[in-house]
Amino acid sequence: MSKTTVKDVSAESEPERAAAVPRTVGGSRAFALLLVITGAAGLLAAWIITIDKQKILEGKLSGKTFTPSCSLNPIVSCGSVMESKQAAVFGFPNPLLGLVCYGIVICVGMSLLARATFPRWYWLTFNFGTLFGVCFVTWLMFQSLYRINALCLWCSLAWAATIVMFWYVTSFNVRNDFLPAPRPVKNFLAEFTWVLPVTHCGVIVMLILTRWGSSLWA
Repeated sequence: MSKTTVKDVSAESEPERAAAVPRTVGGSRAFALLLVITGAAGLLAAWIITIDKQKILEGKLSGKTFTPSCSLNPIVSCGSVMESKQAAVFGFPNPLLGLVCYGIVICVGMSLLARATFPRWYWLTFNFGTLFGVCFVTWLMFQSLYRINALCLWCSLAWAATIVMFWYVTSFNVRNDFLPAPRPVKNFLAEFTWVLPVTHCGVIVMLILTRWGSSLWA
């Protein structure tokens, strides 16, 4: 007859019991607010683009032309971007994806404000989502500048929001040892995380100015 061995949990030391429980981590109030604000900015952009896209389609059906309010000239032309094939790369309008994803970011931020904590797998999954987002907006940026030849201001707001949240979520994971990184990198991120999104957005601004220059406001 076989015997079943039952582990005596009460005999374990306190450090052993603590090590057996997955570590969960919450974010600071500032980090939570950053997620809420960037998520709200992206959600606002996605919402307005969705509404304008619908009005464009309704105009075509009724034989009328609708011009979005952010279409200021041939270059700063939200309508040109919305009507491009790149605006529905997954078979449906891109802003519908933004309505879902930016809403999730807001929910995470609000949960952190309520002092919620999450395990490593959750933070890495969230980080992967922001990585997908920043890769996607980088592709959209390239398409906008060099294929569509038009710039959408609301899209630009979504780009900036996604870039900021990506770098800060990545910094959070590195500083909490969820992502491996050398000590100098951790020390840098502890003080100068803001340098990364500022530099990233600065490069995009320089590319836009190099591409169109003074024609942007002509």
